[in-house]
Amino acid sequence: MQGRDDGQRQLWDVQSWAGHLLPEGSVFAFLAGHRQELFPDDAFADLFPSGRGRPSIPADVIASVLVLQTLHNLSDRQTAEAVTFDLRWKAACGFGMTEAAFHPSVLTYWRKRLAASERPMRIFDAVSEVVAASGALTGRRRRAIDSTILDDAVARQDTVTQLIAQIRRVGREVPATAGLIAGLPGHDYAQPGKPEIAWDDAAARDALVSALVGDALTVLEHAAALDPTERQREALALLALVAGQDVEPAEGSDGTDGRWRIARKVAPDRVISTVDPETRHAHKSREKRQDGYKAHVVVEPDTGLVTAAALTGASGPANSDAARACELLEADASIGDEPIQVLADSAYGSGELLDRLTTAGHVAVIKPMPLRRAVPDGFTIDDFTVDHEAGTATCPAGTTRPISPKGKVTFGAACSGCPLRQRCTTAARGRKMTLTEHDRIKREHRVTAKDPAFQAVYRQHRPMVERTIAWMTRGARRVPYRGVAGNHAWWVTRAAGINLQRLLKLGLTHQNGTWALA
Repeated sequence: MQGRDDGQRQLWDVQSWAGHLLPEGSVFAFLAGHRQELFPDDAFADLFPSGRGRPSIPADVIASVLVLQTLHNLSDRQTAEAVTFDLRWKAACGFGMTEAAFHPSVLTYWRKRLAASERPMRIFDAVSEVVAASGALTGRRRRAIDSTILDDAVARQDTVTQLIAQIRRVGREVPATAGLIAGLPGHDYAQPGKPEIAWDDAAARDALVSALVGDALTVLEHAAALDPTERQREALALLALVAGQDVEPAEGSDGTDGRWRIARKVAPDRVISTVDPETRHAHKSREKRQDGYKAHVVVEPDTGLVTAAALTGASGPANSDAARACELLEADASIGDEPIQVLADSAYGSGELLDRLTTAGHVAVIKPMPLRRAVPDGFTIDDFTVDHEAGTATCPAGTTRPISPKGKVTFGAACSGCPLRQRCTTAARGRKMTLTEHDRIKREHRVTAKDPAFQAVYRQHRPMVERTIAWMTRGARRVPYRGVAGNHAWWVTRAAGINLQRLLKLGLTHQNGTWALA
């Protein structure tokens, strides 16, 4: 059943004795005085529908603890210790001076309850309601979008480590395979880690890879006759994946003689760890590569308040900045029905996003994606005149060609002897172009982006999102959990805590039952 705070203070209540020592305007002081208004019992009642059993910790207490935990980036055990020994935490969460904290597993229990509920992000929603009631966003019709890469909580594994680790896991998860695995010839799977071989010997490495892949295929063949549970199926599926994603038949092999080697290419969406199968290689830029997850935010640029947040996988078209921007803007309840200006860097300059923003009535203040040149310092696609109504494209030399139904334009023989050829193409058969579905809107946007007024708005308001990301990631560049779901909940809760800090900086007050900015 749900526990409730009766409002009565203990004899050694920390807020009564030492509340005046809390820094004015801090989250500690605010939660000490207003946590029940911020997180009322009724907002969490659905988590404990039964009226029987031992009462849970009051919702305002646990919600306050979760906010402080994400703000200070502590583990569950460290959080429980802070509630026990730190007077600031005791005052903020309503604990008496001599009162010990709950067991760390309580936080895991609450997170699971929240994740399984119909409103898993209700802590962020509660702070967002305060933002709306305070009027902090009233009349502010701009939103800035950006993302960053957060490091994962596990170590990257190479192919050999993944194969050994996952075969060992299958032996634990699927007991019917344990005896088979114990007798496999490729490795002693009772021992973790890599075997001792001559790692600088290519033949020895290939022999080990062949043996491990053979062992994995033997286990999978044996398991095909079993009736595994869902958890066991996940373990077997991951083994099948790691046994195939990084290997290819050895030179001269057709894949049936048991000879394998490490593949000379990287598999798309490659799993890099069996400990956290959802973490991925990520490229925020061409030079910078990380392993982890991508964290997204939508920010109101005048106040720095986060109006929407999400954490996703780090790779794949579905997790691109432009693709996720559409979802975040739709999830931003603060926008309402009126059009806004959307500010973002060139990673968000896709034609699809520009089209969706225009269709929704919004104004895209997005830096255009850079244009590629077929020849260094040569012409770009904007040097070609495209008439979409007539279905033609004209090159800088004045030659006009039709656009095919698939958007292809071929100048071919017209390039022979053209005086501008060296600035246009190096192809022996002349210049070819492919116009995408959203070519028109991207061309129009590139023209708009040259307007000084556009550039002034971008330079003035776009940088604030970088500052907000700096607040969000300070001391929190590594995610605390494994998997997208748990880390998404953490990121959104952290956004709630950062918003609370910003509101207090802006002068948040609570008088006569209403929230306002001083």
